[in-house]
Amino acid sequence: MKENRKKQLILERFHYSEDLVIDKPFNWKQMLRLLLYLKPYVKNLLPLSFAAVIISTAIRLIIPILIGVYTLDRAIIEKDTTLLMQLVFIISGLYLLSYLSNSLRIRWMNRLGQDVIYDLRRHLFTHVQSLSHRFFDQRSAGSILVRIMNDINSLQELFTSGVINLLTDFLLLFATIFILLSLNVKLTIAIMIILPIMFFISTSLRKKIRLLWQDVRLKQSKINSHLNESIQGIRITQSYTQEKENIQFFKGLNQENYQTWKQAVQKNAMFGPLIEMTNAVGTAILIWYGAVLVARGECTIGEFVSFAFYLGMFWEPISRLGQLYNQLLIGMASSERVFEFLDERPSVIESPNPIKLSSIKGHIDFEEVEFSYDGKRKALNGVSLTIKAGETTALVGHTGSGKTTIANLVSRFYDATEGIVKIDGCPIQDLSIASLRSQISVVLQDTFIFSGTIMENIRYGNPNASDEEVIAAAKAVGADHFITQISKGYQTEVEERGNVLSVGERQLLSFARALLADPKILILDEATASIDTETEVKIQEALKTLLKGRTAIMIAHRLSTIREADKIIVLDHGHILEQGNHNTLMAEQGVYYELVKAQYKMLG
Repeated sequence: MKENRKKQLILERFHYSEDLVIDKPFNWKQMLRLLLYLKPYVKNLLPLSFAAVIISTAIRLIIPILIGVYTLDRAIIEKDTTLLMQLVFIISGLYLLSYLSNSLRIRWMNRLGQDVIYDLRRHLFTHVQSLSHRFFDQRSAGSILVRIMNDINSLQELFTSGVINLLTDFLLLFATIFILLSLNVKLTIAIMIILPIMFFISTSLRKKIRLLWQDVRLKQSKINSHLNESIQGIRITQSYTQEKENIQFFKGLNQENYQTWKQAVQKNAMFGPLIEMTNAVGTAILIWYGAVLVARGECTIGEFVSFAFYLGMFWEPISRLGQLYNQLLIGMASSERVFEFLDERPSVIESPNPIKLSSIKGHIDFEEVEFSYDGKRKALNGVSLTIKAGETTALVGHTGSGKTTIANLVSRFYDATEGIVKIDGCPIQDLSIASLRSQISVVLQDTFIFSGTIMENIRYGNPNASDEEVIAAAKAVGADHFITQISKGYQTEVEERGNVLSVGERQLLSFARALLADPKILILDEATASIDTETEVKIQEALKTLLKGRTAIMIAHRLSTIREADKIIVLDHGHILEQGNHNTLMAEQGVYYELVKAQYKMLG
């Protein structure tokens, strides 16, 4: 019974996360948008590749005529040895030139493809960096990762060979048809009879293949999202002994991805045999009807041989165009997902003529501010407050009371739904986002440490800071003591999230990082919630240095850390219930008094 319930939960989780494959026609406008990434190369790599293609194609079209009409019908039948030797040297030279042009074509096309993929990935990453917090709230890190890596990688073949081959094959196809008609109209028409049949069969496969490749991309996105989630949450998984369930869930995702990929590949594989079958029928018609025409004297042996060469050339671009269409389908599925992100616009939009503040005092005003994350439930409801420059203000209240929302609005990670937020008397929407955030530092409860050295992590707050300035900031917040005790000191490599450091040590590093940035406004969001009492004493000392001369907003559940705040604001469900300093609020014996009393009782 228990095992069945587990399986059911796994299936529910899987189907709940299932994305829909949208049945849309092939979007050529979107494909043209993708091809615009070739624009920077229209003066160098693109024309060079085209030139190499034209030369190699022209040579391929000339050689069958030289072999059939000139070598067989003239040099051999007329026993002209001089002409025969000339033709041997000419054909050999043409093959050598074809080899050189093809070598250059492959080199230039590969270079072109890699450059375009580089540009596209850089564009997407840069765009994602500019998006607002709301975008990241709605998507997992894995789904973003799969767009930037897997989906763009799947476009590589399209740019490396697809675009050039498309033009090459169309050029070769139409030139071959023209030459076939020039050689023998009757024989050409007889062979072309089978084309409508092939076209009808291939067309019926296209829709299925497009939908399957789109589904493959969705399945890969799920796997990447789950992998990212599993790696990030491995401690929780092991703590609750959920390894088997996690493996089972991944097995389901992996199986779905495998089956979808298998179906897509099987449908793709049908194009090759279809062309080969059509080619075989065409060859049979050529041999039978060609022999009849030769017997009637309506076609020479040389023309027949040349026709056979050109017939092979005729099926070759048709086969490649079928494969290229498959590449376009894969590219379509991937480009839809890439452009989905590129079409996202920041919910926080900068003013057309933003005010750039070289320095701010840090005076903050909220005037009847309302905000909702989902458009339904209000996180803030008509909040008005003032935080003076250089003042330390603490925000307290139960989870969901609106504390972090106030901090997010000050940093302009979100914009107020109603009302105005002002910095130094200026509406925050009128300020340059970069100049505003450059003067605000945020220290979170879960401090993020980047892969790199301790020195590099502290310098993240000010990339231009010298080593001496980094060390001075670490000393000022009390981080230098533990850093110098590590074997490599400031050059110690720390992995992602700083797992070699304790919670308190990571927090001190974040304080040093914030101090080095020298912000005018400092936001501490539960910065002391996860540390022990002994470490808290060290951090309280560090805070005295960090808060000096700055406007500070402290969000805290541990009320002992905010006793010295200039102002304490008590929030509940987006409303301000009380505000004042610690002594004033305790004397009023209101909500704050009850919170302090309840916390001391819990600790006692």
